[in-house]
Amino acid sequence: MNTSIDCHNTDNVVDFFTGKPFTSIAGERFIRLAPELDGLEMVYTNDSSDGNYFSLKILCWGLRANGEVVGLVPWLDSIVAAPEITDPLHGQWEGYFDPGINELFTEPPIHKVIEVETAAEYYEMACEGEDDVIQEIPDMIGTHAVLSDNGFHSITLSEVISWQLLHDGTLWGMLADEAKVKSTPVLPGDKCLYPAQSRGSFRYFFQHNIANKLKDEDPEALAAISLLVEEETVEDA
Repeated sequence: MNTSIDCHNTDNVVDFFTGKPFTSIAGERFIRLAPELDGLEMVYTNDSSDGNYFSLKILCWGLRANGEVVGLVPWLDSIVAAPEITDPLHGQWEGYFDPGINELFTEPPIHKVIEVETAAEYYEMACEGEDDVIQEIPDMIGTHAVLSDNGFHSITLSEVISWQLLHDGTLWGMLADEAKVKSTPVLPGDKCLYPAQSRGSFRYFFQHNIANKLKDEDPEALAAISLLVEEETVEDA
């Protein structure tokens, strides 16, 4: 009796680090982005909120390979789906928010879903490598990257110019290398851009309101940085 094995069937193969089936991980990768241009936000709470709600502007809407559409926000050291946020104070996603009509909801607006799905169908690409860039969108919410290579004794704030989506679903926040800038303004796709996450000095992403407070040495913003540094130290210990 001959026994055949389907080497391409990964339904029962589990990723060592996430514990998720490979088929599930593949389905969760992002294949298309649609910038958020109407000011919609993500609302969240945490252990220190005391009944208050916090909000962050949504960067874009992301379409996963499995068809799911979610709002994406720069969050700590990555860009994440709004419903999946987590932080040292146990951040909890509460929903999406439209400040124009003062409405809170848990599902992406249908017109955003249609936009990203239609774009994905129209711009379907054939890629040769996992690190091929399939899309690059401008940052419209004032995201800054926090860089430090001396344990936060000093920090550098660098404006995120754009976000690259790679074929494997990776999202890079692109910063300008000032030594390579040949013309201004620096726009998405410029050769002087590099991924923030590729540098050892990269620490976090913050939206412009927090970045401006850090620039002004606001006590609350500095205290928040200190909390993150403490959490990072504990995790590394």
